[in-house]
Amino acid sequence: MSGGPPSEDRERLIAQDRDVVAAAKGVLLLGELDWPAEVERSFLAEPAPPAHQVPRPDVAEDRARLAAAAAALDGAGPGVGFLRRTVGSLQDVVELLDSLGSPEFTERSLALYGRPTDPLHPGAPTILEAAQHVMEATDRLQHDDPEPSLDAEAARERLQGWLDPWFTDPPLPVELDPELTSLASAGSRRVRLRADARFSELQLRQLLHHEALVHAATRRNGAGQPVLSALGLAVPRTTAIQEGLATLAELITDTMDLRRLRRVALRVLAVQAALDGADFMDVYRLFLGGGQSPADSFASAQRVLRGGDASRQNGVCCGIFAKDLAYVRGLWQAHGFLLAAAREGRKEMPLRLFCGRLTPGDAVALDPLFTAGWIVPPVVAPRWVREADCLAAFLVFGALNTRIDLALLKPGLADWD
Repeated sequence: MSGGPPSEDRERLIAQDRDVVAAAKGVLLLGELDWPAEVERSFLAEPAPPAHQVPRPDVAEDRARLAAAAAALDGAGPGVGFLRRTVGSLQDVVELLDSLGSPEFTERSLALYGRPTDPLHPGAPTILEAAQHVMEATDRLQHDDPEPSLDAEAARERLQGWLDPWFTDPPLPVELDPELTSLASAGSRRVRLRADARFSELQLRQLLHHEALVHAATRRNGAGQPVLSALGLAVPRTTAIQEGLATLAELITDTMDLRRLRRVALRVLAVQAALDGADFMDVYRLFLGGGQSPADSFASAQRVLRGGDASRQNGVCCGIFAKDLAYVRGLWQAHGFLLAAAREGRKEMPLRLFCGRLTPGDAVALDPLFTAGWIVPPVVAPRWVREADCLAAFLVFGALNTRIDLALLKPGLADWD
């Protein structure tokens, strides 16, 4: 890794960065895949295969803007390289959206987010095997659902009080949304809670550490960078590490419960089931059988099959969205990268991942820009990522646990000395 001065002109890089951010404006993925709340209401009233088909947007202008931005990225250097990778990932979003409602959507989604049968790393179990292990291990454990004791307004007030000390300039408001199909949604400007939902204290703490202090924080930190504000863009190439950091945050702050852990694993099984021929009702029943409520099971099935047409055309599902593989895959990626950084004495690396939306490879490749101060430290970063030695101890213990065979543990309390 080079610690020397950057090999590119600062003002030129700033101009190129601003061009990329302008070209990215309006390129959305998850928002385009949303289903109306009425689809869920109808389904829960009378469960039947939903006929909803997500409309395919006109992406011609987005495609042209991104092509022009890519063509203008001349020169070399780590900053330009990062911008090229970012534009390429945005172009992947455009092509994915242009394939909505066709079998090509599924293939493009798998190309972006991987397949359940991909190994976590060479020689390691696959994403699917890791998810199956979680389900088998937790199936023998007693777990209770947290009590949803707070209505949406009480939850809004509670969460807002937790967010205000972290997000001050500007604040991060919590709003109630009657049309939100998921339980909650967070961006860099606001957090939305479903207006007709009830929440537990644990769910709100999960939102704080996962959505706000990872996803919202990294977007804000990136958008506020003086040179590379494109670090604030959400693109598929950073999805795995983002979800990995957010899942790790839940584990390290004691907000990951068994129900949540099983849900993450079930989503992987659901993607594989859809690839194997399961339709919407099959996937819905998979989540029901995994212990989720009807409403949660619908929402989870919709996450997996939201990419256009939830039905099957000639036996081919046209809407499998593989993003939910990112939680298991990304948790390994985050754990492995941070452990490698601790082994090499690079205590600055955890905080680098909070300077914006960047991959572990970006954190290494952009070393000259970090060293020169062109990329500044994060404004918002949780305590667990700032305490590098404590984080390393947690990661080492987690790595040790991978050597323990749960099946060989003494079966009952009475068997222990």
